[in-house]
Amino acid sequence: MPPALVKQALVAIVLIVSGWSAQAQTVRPEVVATHLEHPWAVAFLPEGRFLVTERPGRLRVVEADGHLGAPVAGVPAVAAGGQGGLLDLVLDSGFARNRTLYFCYSEPAATGNTNGTALARAELSPDRTRLENVRVIFRQQPKVAGSLQFGCRIVERLEDGKPDGTLFLTLGERYTHMQDAQTLDNDLGKIVRIAKDGTVPQDNPFVGRPGALPEIWSYGHRNPEGATLAPDGTLWEHEHGPQGGDEINLPLPGRNYGWPVITYGENYGGGKIGAGLTAKGGMEQPLHYWTPSIAPSGMTFLSSERYGRAWRGNLFVGSLKFHYLDRIELSEPFKGRVVHEEKLLTELDERIRDVRQGPDGLLYVLTDNPAGRLIRLLPQ
Repeated sequence: MPPALVKQALVAIVLIVSGWSAQAQTVRPEVVATHLEHPWAVAFLPEGRFLVTERPGRLRVVEADGHLGAPVAGVPAVAAGGQGGLLDLVLDSGFARNRTLYFCYSEPAATGNTNGTALARAELSPDRTRLENVRVIFRQQPKVAGSLQFGCRIVERLEDGKPDGTLFLTLGERYTHMQDAQTLDNDLGKIVRIAKDGTVPQDNPFVGRPGALPEIWSYGHRNPEGATLAPDGTLWEHEHGPQGGDEINLPLPGRNYGWPVITYGENYGGGKIGAGLTAKGGMEQPLHYWTPSIAPSGMTFLSSERYGRAWRGNLFVGSLKFHYLDRIELSEPFKGRVVHEEKLLTELDERIRDVRQGPDGLLYVLTDNPAGRLIRLLPQ
């Protein structure tokens, strides 16, 4: 056989074996904590502890042995109900020295029955019993009546591999205001970027544009309940479609992601949305979409090799609707197009709300129900 053909055959064998190993790998769920009421987000504290938000408005410290502490004091009032409540949570990259964290929630208006997504920063007391110096650094405008589609995922931005002092926050269009996702004079259906003190970075794409809010990074989003940063600093986001058309996007500054003008979904019960378009000039196509909808929530890249080399660089997304964790293989680690999906944790038969990689390189998920669980995924 000519050397070139030998080389091609060897490459083919390697690809087959690596593909088989990626699909053959399994995980074993290990329950860390139980009886969490609709948990929404988990962060990793020192010494093996966890910090978990519960949608009704509680923040809990989970000890390494799974013991649940009393609710942390100092959490602001939330508009709990429907999809609203205490939602995402991230620790500052400098948490070890400054004990700072950020959380977002559905904030009730001072008067009336409206609410909106708010982002706050605070410091966790040394004894982990209370939040100190709580300050709201961003409020979605306008506040509207309703209990749906708050978005509310937080990502700390990196520039050249280092935190640049800014945060991304995903914002839903609140269901009844979907047309506002296409206008720049409001925060509905947007991703915003702000500094950690709440100011607007001057290199945001709409700074100085008349009629546009300067905090906006991208627009035309529906209900983004998952966001993460790739190792190269690229922002990845997914959002709920209506009936079909859940999307994965890589939101770039100033770009329009189409909702509700273009979508691969349809109205609940059937029927086209608007003109029924799936593409239009000036509007971005998703990297990937799901039809039917899987109702995605939570999103993380796996950067470790705890589950074998083949899983490193895979993307993981929770499915609320179909009760599984979606393992997504990309054409290149941490980038590229979707080439394969695998359903994990189907045996749990629970809504997967959040997924994150822990400091130990393992994946952790939260299940969303009145007695939700924090689960560690062990290599099988």
